[in-house]
Parts: sequence; structure tokens; C-alpha cells
Amino acid sequence: MERYQKIDAQTFDLKAFYDKYNGKPGNKFYFLHCADAKEYLKKIMRSITVIDAAGGVVINSKGEYLFIYRNKKWDLPKGKIEKGEGKREGAVREVEEECGITVNSIGARICKTYHTYTYKSETVLKRTYWYQMGYKGSGKLKPQKEEGITSVRWFQKGHIDAIIKNTFPSIMDVLAKMDLFTEKPVPLSE
Repeated sequence: MERYQKIDAQTFDLKAFYDKYNGKPGNKFYFLHCADAKEYLKKIMRSITVIDAAGGVVINSKGEYLFIYRNKKWDLPKGKIEKGEGKREGAVREVEEECGITVNSIGARICKTYHTYTYKSETVLKRTYWYQMGYKGSGKLKPQKEEGITSVRWFQKGHIDAIIKNTFPSIMDVLAKMDLFTEKPVPLSE
């Protein structure tokens, strides 16, 4: 069985694709073939509602990394940017609200990720801006329960591989940019 399927960009409709394949079991990778990926992404973004969000990879003074547990998955703290709020400001606010800490520093942007989900019965594309952050305190972490967060924990770099088994693909992209896991995913063979 082939583990990937090539999709022609000329006929691709993100909303229809998401509605058809969302939540269905499968182990297939879909490859969207187009001449210019950046231009094609702009075209998709004109055809769907885009929600901007921001979050952070927080490192404490012990060199540990902060993760949240929400909706039965490990995740990084993030959330929607409020109207009139900057990306960096929104990232810090979301981390502080979701984890009950005060961020001491915000560093460089790590990357942007994109993922699709259903919001108020509409298929949307979430664009998340990720930043490096520092925390020097030792206060008790407090999960933001009203956001579905049931746990907030610090993990040492060597223990992040366990998180990888139960997280989202977009989070894997952030962790890879930060070089935070030792077991690299096995590429799909062609």
C-alpha cells in the first residue's frame, strides 16, 4: 500500500479536503504538488478564514521545557491574538494565562505553523507564531482549566520523546526547529 497520495493543486479545495478526511483513521500522507508553495499558500489563505495565534517554547532556569496537557494531547501554550495586540505580546499573554506563570523574557521567533480545524461550524486555518521564552521563577504551575488544560509540567530535554508520541504535527515542527527531540521521525518512503 502506498503511504502517500499526490494531490493536484489546480483542483485542491482545503475546506472540502478537511471535511472529507478530518477524524478518519489512516496512515497516509497527502502531498500537494504546486510550482510555488508560498504563492499557493497565499491563494489558500484568501479562500478560508485565517485565525492568528501565538505561543511559546518556555525554558526555565533548570533548562526544562514547559508543556500543557489539553484535550488528551501534549501541547505547547498558545492562543488567539486579540484585536490590537502584537504577536509577541499575545504570545506572552497566552503562555501566562494558560500556565499561571510570569514570563521573564521573550526571544527570537522560532517559526510559524499552520493547522486546520473546525471553529463554530466553519473550517478555519490557524497560523501560529512561535517564540522562545524564559522563566526564572519557581512558583506552582496553574493550568487554565476553562481552556481545557488539565496539566502544566516542566520536562527535561531527554524526556520529550515521550511527549512526541502524543502531540500534534504542528507541535512536532516547533520541537524540530528547537532541536528538542532525539528520535527523528522516519520519512515516508516513495
